[in-house]
Amino acid sequence: MNETADAKLFSLMKDPASKDNGFLQLMDAYKRPLYWHIRRLVVSHEDAEDILQETFINVYRFANSFKGDSRVYTWLYRIATNECTKHFRKNKNWLKNAELMTDQMMGDISGNDTDSSEAMLVKFQQAILQLPEKQRMVFNLRYYDELSYEDIGQILNSSVNTLKTNYHYASEKIKQYLIEHA
Repeated sequence: MNETADAKLFSLMKDPASKDNGFLQLMDAYKRPLYWHIRRLVVSHEDAEDILQETFINVYRFANSFKGDSRVYTWLYRIATNECTKHFRKNKNWLKNAELMTDQMMGDISGNDTDSSEAMLVKFQQAILQLPEKQRMVFNLRYYDELSYEDIGQILNSSVNTLKTNYHYASEKIKQYLIEHA
């Protein structure tokens, strides 16, 4: 969506008579990109669904607190990213479960004579999962969501230079992981 359409949806949400309609339109516009952002961070579909639901509950509850200092989508991504961070803190074993899922996918791929590009995608995901939390978030937002460093800075409350450094280190670690596990 664009900023003008987002602003219209938020003005609908701030009007008590049309809050639900505006919220449903906003949710419809952002549920897919937010789901995939969350899913890349937590891996599990079930966890991603739960976190997406919590994200939209918070959007609905705190819509009146949005001041317009940032873009709507960066505000939404920030809420989703914060929910992922809460999930990581609550579920210390989430990484272990994610690694088990990728191991299972590798077994499925190797047993089905599938294309080696699928195996490479699984290894790529495994490499991303090995990154420290901040690097993983920065990498996903930049690589998959193609957000600018400025937008990522608003989402993660970090400076552009720090984000560039995190992205560089993440990229190097991913390359190294792929070389070692080729």
